[in-house]
Amino acid sequence: MSEDFARKVEAVLFAADEPLTAEQIGDHAGEGDVKAALGELAGHYAGRGIELVERGKRWHFQTAGDLAHLLRRTREEPRKLSRAGTECLAIIAYHEPVTRAEIEAIRGVQISKGTLDVLMEAGWVRTAGRRETPGRPLQYATTPDFLTHFGLASRRDLPGIDDLKAAGLLDPLDEEALELALSGDDEEEDEVEVGDEEV
Repeated sequence: MSEDFARKVEAVLFAADEPLTAEQIGDHAGEGDVKAALGELAGHYAGRGIELVERGKRWHFQTAGDLAHLLRRTREEPRKLSRAGTECLAIIAYHEPVTRAEIEAIRGVQISKGTLDVLMEAGWVRTAGRRETPGRPLQYATTPDFLTHFGLASRRDLPGIDDLKAAGLLDPLDEEALELALSGDDEEEDEVEVGDEEV
């Protein structure tokens, strides 16, 4: 592979205002082995101040994780996601595509429209067509921005319950709610009234 082609791929990624697929990169860079160029560039940038990473089959440059703290002063403080929003996001991520009724069945409580609006405004959730059932309800799924924000290459990288327990991120109530969300079992839905609906 020519060094010239790798430079073209690097220039395309540097100028892009959003992550790009290999196909999109090839459309701009022209003829050449895009995957080989991406591998070479990822190796070149490994351990540097910026890294070339793949998230959800899309490539982009990002600040090295261990240096992110240097930029915090220049970033806006993000609005904290409510417990209801966090639960809805987890259910969508683990069960997508999922309808509003399915989210409510798993959570055991109704969700306000505002909860889904906040997730969509954040760019983490999108509509994913309509379910071919009576009423044709909208389905929801995560976006490539969701993977990018949480540092996931794909949904297969979502942590399991054992991972979250080992990290000490679950209290007993959270464990019960998450186990129910991951299983999709709504037999106990009347017992899982957790969180409030403030967005």
